Amino acid sequence: MKHILSVTAMSILLFACGSTKIDTNDLASANPIVTAIDLTQIVDDKAPVTINPGRFNLDTVTYRMPRFIPGSYAIENFGKYIDDLKAFDYSGNTLLVNRLDDNTWQIDNATHLDKLEYYVNDTFELEIQGGIGEEIPFSPGGTNISPENYVLNLHGFIGYFDSLKNAQYTIDVTAPASFERTSALQNINMESSPDGTKITTSYFAPRYFDVTDNPMMYGKLDVEEFMVGDVKIVLSVYSPNKKHKASTLKETVYKMMEAQKAYLGDVKTTSRYDIYLYLTDRSEGQPKGLGALEHHTSTVAVLQETRSEESLAQSVTDVIAHEFFHIVTPLTVHSEDVHYFDYMDPTFSKHLWMYEGVTEYFSQHFQVYEGLVTPQEYYKVVNSQISKSVAHFDDEMSFTEMSENVLKEPFKTNYANVYYKGALIGMCIDVLLREESNGTRSMLSLMKELSNKYGIEKPFDDESFIDEIISMTYPSVGEFLNTHVVGNNSIDYSVFLEKVGLTFEETQVATGFIQSGAGSVFAADQEKGILFFSSNVEDNSFWVENGVVENDVVKSVNGTTASIPNARAILMQMYGAKVGDDVNVVIDRNGEEIFVKTKLTQAYTTKRDIIENKNAADIQIKIRKAWLNSTTNTDKSGEKSKSE
Repeated sequence: MKHILSVTAMSILLFACGSTKIDTNDLASANPIVTAIDLTQIVDDKAPVTINPGRFNLDTVTYRMPRFIPGSYAIENFGKYIDDLKAFDYSGNTLLVNRLDDNTWQIDNATHLDKLEYYVNDTFELEIQGGIGEEIPFSPGGTNISPENYVLNLHGFIGYFDSLKNAQYTIDVTAPASFERTSALQNINMESSPDGTKITTSYFAPRYFDVTDNPMMYGKLDVEEFMVGDVKIVLSVYSPNKKHKASTLKETVYKMMEAQKAYLGDVKTTSRYDIYLYLTDRSEGQPKGLGALEHHTSTVAVLQETRSEESLAQSVTDVIAHEFFHIVTPLTVHSEDVHYFDYMDPTFSKHLWMYEGVTEYFSQHFQVYEGLVTPQEYYKVVNSQISKSVAHFDDEMSFTEMSENVLKEPFKTNYANVYYKGALIGMCIDVLLREESNGTRSMLSLMKELSNKYGIEKPFDDESFIDEIISMTYPSVGEFLNTHVVGNNSIDYSVFLEKVGLTFEETQVATGFIQSGAGSVFAADQEKGILFFSSNVEDNSFWVENGVVENDVVKSVNGTTASIPNARAILMQMYGAKVGDDVNVVIDRNGEEIFVKTKLTQAYTTKRDIIENKNAADIQIKIRKAWLNSTTNTDKSGEKSKSE
């Protein structure tokens, strides 16, 4: 999953769990569970759902909606959006239903159970402005029920019986005949109503995993189908204000997928790949969480409709490429935690650095490797990842510890660093592998080796996986993993850039009164109720010249007492200050009051760029060429890239 927020960036990891087994003590397990969703009978923005499991031999059965979906790394509680669940016997009478928690219903006298009926409320309309709200599902994993568009992430509509986890499913979706409908699930029947106004499409899913792994989109969609090599691409776009069309994005997706297939080489992908793109204007009732969630043969993405055509095209490349690369990991290479995922009470793998970090690395690296961007453009991406990782996250946190405890603080708030430091970890390992092998091995070749060793149906052991990688590679890779991934040591990226003939160039540039190159010079302590100077103050010349240091507490600004409630107003006042304005700040340094009373002068900060080292050794240049494929790639204009 790729999560796009103001600072952060979060992919559905759903996997088959062995062959189907028939429980001879339960007649229902021998037949498919028949489910139905009727989009022509919406009541108060809620869709009716019917679940017919067949006849049970059990006295009591339990029906559940997912509490978690793999890849979201957050509590979802899809049962919270189920209303008025009723159980009926074969005579049409209601049976007693006991709701055990948000996601669980117990039905007694289950031998008489014929079917369940309930309504599903969508999650999009519950999202709050500026975010997705507490325990509201991340938008690409959520659901939408509106007159023109239905986002059917089926884990939000259909649950499972504890005793029928491996049962087959049929899914009947009834919708207006005028609707476009897209799904990669096997279509087994289509039937029109007598008056021709409705069409019921029947789908088949071998087990619950396939239900949750195959989203659908219905409504007034714009759909384009085209081939990229031997892969059929189905691009479904919903643009509520008709600002963008699938046809205008087709070329972008084609070039992206063609380049990805070339980059992956002989990695087995899929014969069909669906892209469900919801473009939101983020108004009331529209989704607010931007990003995407991957499945084995599809992805659901939510991006901003207000973007220009060029800007949207770049977002589609960055986001959808990330999701497609999940085919490598964790959809192919994954641990037992992922393979045998528990929708109610999962355990989490230690290896988000690989699932999300290496995937994000591939999604950026392939663009320069296949000539979609220039090396200089790629250097800016790497530099940005370094800056964001260091400025916004704990740079000395063990990645494996964070991954395994991702639902708890302080690890939860550091999750999004998988898209920054995680990607950089992938880059560093890639550089090490190329250096050790004289350019013949890479991060991608290692993932191919792991795919061959494990694969979709064979998970690796989470605890021994690092040792497994070390045994397959070099001591230097082992030292890096144990020091910077398992260990809590920050990475000196200049060391790895030097290996490929790159270096940092520092220049002094003008900055704002309250900013430095790494971000704001101020921070807040909610518990103590104070505003103070952060470590960023050391890179703002104005404050340095006036003797301010890290952890100085702000007592007042221009006569206004500083506090958490008025911190925003104070910062806005300081943000609007101009050179020559009076500055009167009182600070507390270990109990001593210090006064800064002066005129505002232009502040400067250090800007760091990644550039090619003119004095790089031949071996460094050789490794860089192998890393960037610079001997063959072309830039966006079609000209040969010049990487030295």
